[in-house]
Amino acid sequence: MSIIRSERTAAALLLGAAALGLLLANTAAGPALLDLQHAHLGAGGLELSVGHWISDGLLAVFFFIVAVELRHELVAGDLNSVAKALHPAIAAACGVAVPALVYLAFAGSAGLGQGWPVPTATDIAFALGVLAVFGRGLPNRLRVFLLALAVLDDLIAIVIIAVFFTTDPNLVELLLAAVAVVAFGLLSRLLRGRLRWPIGVLMVLVALLTWWLVYDSGVHATIAGVALGLVMSRGPARRVAHALEPWSNGLILPLFAFSAALVVIPAVSPAELSPAFWGILVALPVGKLVGITLGGWLGSFTRSPEDRARIPLFGLIVVGALGGIGFTVSLLMNELAFTGQTRAEGTLAVLLGSAVAIVVSGGLVSALARRYRARYPHRG
Repeated sequence: MSIIRSERTAAALLLGAAALGLLLANTAAGPALLDLQHAHLGAGGLELSVGHWISDGLLAVFFFIVAVELRHELVAGDLNSVAKALHPAIAAACGVAVPALVYLAFAGSAGLGQGWPVPTATDIAFALGVLAVFGRGLPNRLRVFLLALAVLDDLIAIVIIAVFFTTDPNLVELLLAAVAVVAFGLLSRLLRGRLRWPIGVLMVLVALLTWWLVYDSGVHATIAGVALGLVMSRGPARRVAHALEPWSNGLILPLFAFSAALVVIPAVSPAELSPAFWGILVALPVGKLVGITLGGWLGSFTRSPEDRARIPLFGLIVVGALGGIGFTVSLLMNELAFTGQTRAEGTLAVLLGSAVAIVVSGGLVSALARRYRARYPHRG
């Protein structure tokens, strides 16, 4: 399982799954796969398409792991004080605002403004994977800054999903979900001794109930995974997240990438493509790079001159380029924001924009790594 935990492997599986989905969607097998994606499974009030079981159900596990990591960073990691969190927080905020403005400049006047969140996300697994592949010899502080920024970026993405993609929520079911979340958190503090397995089984049942209540309330169901990850007792949460990580990296995220990339490439000229396509395509690699670099530079003034020099401007540019790899969360937001042909074009834009960011960031990371290896040969 250790190889599946690798950031390089996780990034490779994501890219391969998305490429395979896009390729198969445009072959003779495409119609059958799309029919399967839209086939409904379940019974009664819980009958979802296969695609929605993946994006609403399985992806909640990924967001649970993200929430556990977020809580660890806020409590005991690199974000456990205002002084530590302020610099990456400013970079993350600008890294969300600038791509949104770039997108709106392209698509806002075309009545497609609801797509502004799509290019605001950073894919942690992919960004860290590119850094691991090309960054031999780089100091760990660059990875720490990228991780802190990406975690805060995910927090912003969670808030965006909860606030902007929720309409007319059922407040009674949300209240019941909150009660179930509290019960889940209390039960997690009893995970010891002979009661471990019975309580574990009960927690799974409570987690499933929470997921159903959040889904049925009208809030995106992945928020249930976030809530459960935030309230679970820290020790057991870290162990559960560690156990789930190979399944998330090796199955859930590739399956989501494959499903999300199942789009037929439109047979139209570039001039006929939606403004949303161009907005996402430019905002991901360019908007994120500009926003994170600007925010990182502004945020550096909150630190001492010695700390400020630890991440030079070129390092901030590298992190900004890595932040343009939207992928997983961008694909999810694209599904939430658009329907029909616009969704298909949005998916292509996310894949192409992220691909550009991968190429650019790979080159920049390699250049920075060569500079560090030349300056500090013993680190290579």
